[in-house]
Amino acid sequence: MNKQKLINNFLDRGFLVSPDFLREFNLDQEIFLRLLNRKLKNKDKPFVLNKDLLNIFQEADFIPEINWLEFEKSRAFSEKGKKEKVYKTFLNILNYNISKKKKNDIDRIVKDVKKPEGKIILDKSEKEYSNIIVLKNYKEKDKKREINDFVGYFRSRYDKLREILQKRRELQDVVSIKRVLDKREKGDVSLIGLLANKHVTKAGNIILNLEDSTGRISVIIKKEDRELTQIAKNLVFDEVIGVRGLYNNKFVFCNSLYFPGFPEKELKKAEDDVYVVFTADLHFGNKNFLLKDFMKFIDWLNCKTGDKKQRIISSKVRYLFIVGDVVDGVGIFPGQEEELLIKDIYKQYEGCARLLSKIRKDINIVICAGNHDALRLSEPQPVLDKNLAKPLWDLPNVTIVTNPSVVNLHSSKDFDGFNLLLYHGYSFQYYADNVENIRIAGGTTRADLVMKLLLEKRHLAPSHTSTLYIPDSISDPLVIEKIPDFFVTAHIHRTTVSNYKGVSLIGCGCWIPQTPFQEKVGLHPEPSKVPLVNLKTREIKVMDFGK
Repeated sequence: MNKQKLINNFLDRGFLVSPDFLREFNLDQEIFLRLLNRKLKNKDKPFVLNKDLLNIFQEADFIPEINWLEFEKSRAFSEKGKKEKVYKTFLNILNYNISKKKKNDIDRIVKDVKKPEGKIILDKSEKEYSNIIVLKNYKEKDKKREINDFVGYFRSRYDKLREILQKRRELQDVVSIKRVLDKREKGDVSLIGLLANKHVTKAGNIILNLEDSTGRISVIIKKEDRELTQIAKNLVFDEVIGVRGLYNNKFVFCNSLYFPGFPEKELKKAEDDVYVVFTADLHFGNKNFLLKDFMKFIDWLNCKTGDKKQRIISSKVRYLFIVGDVVDGVGIFPGQEEELLIKDIYKQYEGCARLLSKIRKDINIVICAGNHDALRLSEPQPVLDKNLAKPLWDLPNVTIVTNPSVVNLHSSKDFDGFNLLLYHGYSFQYYADNVENIRIAGGTTRADLVMKLLLEKRHLAPSHTSTLYIPDSISDPLVIEKIPDFFVTAHIHRTTVSNYKGVSLIGCGCWIPQTPFQEKVGLHPEPSKVPLVNLKTREIKVMDFGK
């Protein structure tokens, strides 16, 4: 529908529209008009619909009573630079009453949900064990960070990844860069180095600058080698790679590139029919939090909804993972307060804990932090603060781990269980934007490609600028030392499931629709979707609680 027709339709119903309203309006017009008529009933209509009213009407299930004639007068004066305070007071009244009703709705819905009555078991033959073992949790040493800590951090990363690379048959005869540069004659060489720089020459060749603890050397990839050129385009700064090629006159002419990677992994399966559920990015406290959808999810976990088959499945859920951003936080980005329903971080965690307490107690819940949680942004992130998030710590079936962490679940005397690498994924946007094949394939909509990339690099944030980090001079906690059975991430707000060399890749969804901030940073969420994994078959299904 063109703008003129849109304006005429609003005029026919007694509404004028402002230019900023037209720029923002992207809804179904007829539905929106019916909502206006229902919300305003037979009260006097505002003379002009502007952007402020559009945002309010979209958010509200009702419109509080105000004097619309006086509201229109204050708006007109405000546009002329007069009595702006009166107009803002009207907007604050509208927003306050709507927010107050939303808070009351949260209290009512949470209060009305009945707690599960004991442990629900429909399959009497199932085994009674379910356990969580934290294999790798970051423990920080309090100390002042200095330049030597950064040097030690990168050296420890290089040494660990070099050790992994040297296990490859093709790199058994690797030598240091200094020894190569000392050679007087040309010949075949093998190197392992950190990628310090990369650029394309005027002739179309790619030059890689590799360095190790002994020196730096230039590696040339000729444009005629199209396969190698394509691989080189997707290299990222600071990653550790292996190179084989011909050394001649201080240069290495590359004929092969190698990554730490890993061989095909056997798809491990449990003997009993048990399920695990993954989710993240609740952003509790944001006014857009999809409370009703999340309550549907809790009711399903508690075997209160679905047909008989669905209830049998939900009764066999023994594990729930929440991979970061359990609350929306406070002061995370400029202007966030406009999106918050709950502006107290203590109350955000308290409200979230009240929701999670409704989940039946035989489900083990594992929670790690994300960039919106109330702790430092630099990775690795420690466990949630025991003071700020005390209500979560007090839940008897909750285990709180660091970001990242490695967790083992469902082990027994006859089965060594499944290892899960948990990482919220703050670095993902960098690789979605800067790695050519990922950017072309969909960028932030393809978290699965980012996960594959990081597994091949054996590091969660190989590039220096891809995330903030705390340098540990002894060991780099972001190195993927052992390949897990599950690699579970979040942050992108889209659910994705795939398999890579026997590793189940799971990107968790969210419980918040697209906000102006998400749109600004390039996130396109698909909320209320939850991956469900059968540990016996390793089959993964995505359930949609937004329907």
